[in-house]
Amino acid sequence: MTETAHFKVFCLECYKNAHKMKGRDAFNLFKQYGVLEYISSFYDVLHSFGHQYIVQDIDEFIAVRRR
Repeated sequence: MTETAHFKVFCLECYKNAHKMKGRDAFNLFKQYGVLEYISSFYDVLHSFGHQYIVQDIDEFIAVRRR
């Protein structure tokens, strides 16, 4: 598994736990809004931040796409 793949799993777990979601629901949300592609595209920046920032950033990313 690549570093990016490990990081995607880390982000998914952080998001799932922060929002008290089931893994499947969090994964479906990530798929629906393209979060996994976003994480891949900005891995170089995102991996240097803590889990709270990452969850907040993903929330903002999803919010923009819901509009």
